[in-house]
Amino acid sequence: MAMGKAVAAKDPDAYVDALDGWRRDCVEHLRAAVRGAANLDEVIKWGHLVYIGDGPVLLIRAEERRVLFGFWRGQRLRAIEPRLKPGGKYEMATLDLREGMVIGATVARRLVRAAVALDAASGA
Repeated sequence: MAMGKAVAAKDPDAYVDALDGWRRDCVEHLRAAVRGAANLDEVIKWGHLVYIGDGPVLLIRAEERRVLFGFWRGQRLRAIEPRLKPGGKYEMATLDLREGMVIGATVARRLVRAAVALDAASGA
């Protein structure tokens, strides 16, 4: 196993249970917002939480010093949350949350609903 690599959690609850401190609080907050905004499949994929509609819609990834809240079509969501930074393939954009940073539940839910609508319109 590569150094620094975490063992993948067996399910979403185990992923959250393995976290502590501000990262766990942040992931629980984001997870509640996602679940409150849309009915998506929640799975462990690529070692973190991925939410799937017609295709992958968004992710929550806890790292050592940050939590990423990412959207596959996030570049189209920057009017809702300007802190989303483009990156990676396709139209991915992520919000990089560090200790002490927050995203309000209302904004998080708006992002999720908009991402779901884009996913449904675009398909997988």
